[in-house]
Amino acid sequence: MADAVIDSKSEVSDARDVTDLVLQDILAGVLLPGTWLKQIDLERRYKCTRPEVRRALDRLAQKRLVEHVPNRGYHVYEPDGRRAREVSEIRIVLETAVAEAIVEKASSAEIARLRQLAEHFDRMVLNGTTLELYEANLAFHRHLLTLGGNLELVELITEIRQRTSSAPVSQWRTRARVEQSGREHHMMVDAIAASDTDRLKVLVRQHILQR
Repeated sequence: MADAVIDSKSEVSDARDVTDLVLQDILAGVLLPGTWLKQIDLERRYKCTRPEVRRALDRLAQKRLVEHVPNRGYHVYEPDGRRAREVSEIRIVLETAVAEAIVEKASSAEIARLRQLAEHFDRMVLNGTTLELYEANLAFHRHLLTLGGNLELVELITEIRQRTSSAPVSQWRTRARVEQSGREHHMMVDAIAASDTDRLKVLVRQHILQR
């Protein structure tokens, strides 16, 4: 019985590893939106078994990063304009709702940490890879939301963020927009430091809509 339990845990671990590998390639733009994912190609790429690939694809399909088309297979999700707008609307509702709690609960040490994460994003704009830039942006927003004190909300918003675009390279249409995102990060930190909830809400909405 103990062996069976170990084998089961190993399968879960392997499936998670393959899922992470495929996810990393999607986020890095290696597997672009619309790309069909042939299971035999993924087996060879990640040196894994067919069941591991299938479980990974099913997990990513649940997160809406991969889409399963019956009788055809899986492809990297390619969002349409309507869905992107609706996801942005959901994010605005959730992320502005937690703004007051963020301002109330943020300590000076946490604000300083948030500032460090904003500065790290700036460095990645200059010297980082696309994936490093994506991860720096995610780290900033995750810490920002964590200040609100509701970790379940943080996880929910993190998952919803992934639905807007499967590849971070398409989040920022121009270099100017990337740099503007960096400035907005610092303005959000300034608003929190000044205990200006209304200003933070405006900035969050502007940041999500990328205007």
